Amino acid sequence: MSAEPAGGTSVRRILDHPRGGPTILRIVLGTQLRRLREEHGISREAAGDAIRGSHAKISRLELGRVGCKVRDVEDLLTLYGITGTEEREEYLVLARQAGSPGWWQKYSDVMSPWFDRLIGLEEAASVIRMYEVQFVPGLLQTRDYARAVIRLGHPKADTREVERRVGLRMDRQAILDQPHTPRLWAVVDEAALRRPLGSREVMREQIEFLLKATQQPHITLQVAPFRIGGLAAAGGPVTILRFLEPDLPDIVYLEQLTSSLYLEKREEVESYMVVMDRLCATAEPPSRTTAFLERLLEEY
Repeated sequence: MSAEPAGGTSVRRILDHPRGGPTILRIVLGTQLRRLREEHGISREAAGDAIRGSHAKISRLELGRVGCKVRDVEDLLTLYGITGTEEREEYLVLARQAGSPGWWQKYSDVMSPWFDRLIGLEEAASVIRMYEVQFVPGLLQTRDYARAVIRLGHPKADTREVERRVGLRMDRQAILDQPHTPRLWAVVDEAALRRPLGSREVMREQIEFLLKATQQPHITLQVAPFRIGGLAAAGGPVTILRFLEPDLPDIVYLEQLTSSLYLEKREEVESYMVVMDRLCATAEPPSRTTAFLERLLEEY
């Protein structure tokens, strides 16, 4: 019987993890396979040859960027000396579950190819920290406000496409109502709250929704008012996702007009973590958010 593989307990733990969706399972599987390869001193090129692929394919697999065929996992486990039936089956179960589609795949016709990873990461996260400059965070938008934002970003979309995109955004918010909901900590620029989108009724409803959200114990909302001047993250919105699973690194998500960036290197993530901490320290404290929103509501 082969020895307990590094991370073997992590494999078993993540299979029972309440936040374990296919996106996070791919990352865990890739992390474990990388550890096994490195422990045995096997190059990415050799591993790629074992699954009739390239070193680039191994790199994408180990980063959790792509799914992996069960046959490929079987061949890699053999190459890495994992021969015990029970041990192999743990990895194979993980591979099968990682290959299953997420609920969001039903929206693949309107979802950008780089966005599905964010949804999967949000579902698996224990803490989501974000800074928004232009809009109310998507996880806190009302249906009508979301519709106005989507029409602004997709002016050529017909009614069906707009409603499909709105449906995706509303379904995405379901993570905030689950038993193992992540903690959401958002800093919103005052400009995002004052920029009118839709009618006055739409804005009133949105602000009222935010007021209710601030009463939720797992939601922290701060406002970055105009009077504080320049901000450390003035370049654009930032999202940082943290996970309970110790094998998973913090991930920074940066959304752009037609693409996005996912940063996972420790030094990059730490830089953004410092920026986020500064933002939270500079913005109005959460205890003042309700009063700010109530004053804003009076203006509508």
